[in-house]
Amino acid sequence: MHSSVLSAPIASIGIPKEIKSDELRVAITPDGVRELVTQGLEVRVQTEAGKGVGIEDKAFANAGAKIVDRERAWGAHLVVKVKEPQPEEYSLLREDMVLFTYLHLAANLKVCEALLDAKTTSIGYETVQMQNGSLPLLAPMSEIAGRLAAQVGSHFLERPNGGRGILLGGCTGVQPARVVVIGAGTVGWNAAKLAAAMDAEVMLLDRSPERLRKLDSSHRGRLTSIVSSRGLLERLIPTADLVIGAVLTPGGRAPTLIDENMVMQMRSKSVIVDVSIDQGGCIATSVETTLKDPTVNIHEVQHYAVSNMPGSVPFTSTEALSSVTLPYILGIAGRGLESAVTDKPEIVSGLNTIGGSICHPSVAKSLGLHPRHPMACLQ
Repeated sequence: MHSSVLSAPIASIGIPKEIKSDELRVAITPDGVRELVTQGLEVRVQTEAGKGVGIEDKAFANAGAKIVDRERAWGAHLVVKVKEPQPEEYSLLREDMVLFTYLHLAANLKVCEALLDAKTTSIGYETVQMQNGSLPLLAPMSEIAGRLAAQVGSHFLERPNGGRGILLGGCTGVQPARVVVIGAGTVGWNAAKLAAAMDAEVMLLDRSPERLRKLDSSHRGRLTSIVSSRGLLERLIPTADLVIGAVLTPGGRAPTLIDENMVMQMRSKSVIVDVSIDQGGCIATSVETTLKDPTVNIHEVQHYAVSNMPGSVPFTSTEALSSVTLPYILGIAGRGLESAVTDKPEIVSGLNTIGGSICHPSVAKSLGLHPRHPMACLQ
């Protein structure tokens, strides 16, 4: 049955209201709706979907959207979201639909099972990958999460917020905080850059000398880039006031680079921000937290591991996300998935599940499942 939704143009696009804890973003803006409607597409926006961003139903309606209930929004042939389906939404998954959202299935076995059981075609924003290795739909949220990591790390180092009472940038005659950032991708680079701009002493670690060399050429001062190794981590982590985990394996589970013993060696009331938590986390002691209850104290170290960090700045995040996903929504809805893949071949890497099969090798490996080749799934 899934063949028709893959080959035929998609007439309707549904934008449900996000229900994940503290998730205030919405998958599209009124300007995005206007673009879709002018192409002859029907856009169904669930009532109050934009409330968390301050976008009223009237704004979507004025742009040409139909304001509908949850069932009608999910009943569209292309459903566009921000976060993975929650348990209350599993029953709304269908075979004759395409789900386009952040999935992070490598750390979400139950979500994957729900998609496979429903035979839903799903595309993960985070696995759409260009030939040069870049991740165009993950990049804006990674940029935001990286900047937030330095910001929230600074916040939780303050004494009233449970920290050591350290100002990230110190002051005249006083040593600044030491920040260790693990991973020099988009998240890590933005975290390191902002922390350095706040005058912290920043150590940016990555396994790629080429990546570090490229970044080093554009920044000097308190930011030091170092090729990462196990021994280096064992020496540096106990000296850090703030550790930011920013490791990414596209589609796969994040490797655990900081073990429990390293965390136990850290100073009392120091801070960990594990941005990799939506892929399982790169720090052994990390447990997922929420924006309402963002930290847990483990071995006298504050752990911040919120899986939807950009949700704390929903206006900025929604604008950034909608701007990069809109061309893909237009391509998939206007021509159908099979034709869209021809125009934008990077969509193939975004395919996670089709017709009861998993078709992303890294996701399958992380979950211990057997994948089918995505092109075979499309036929």
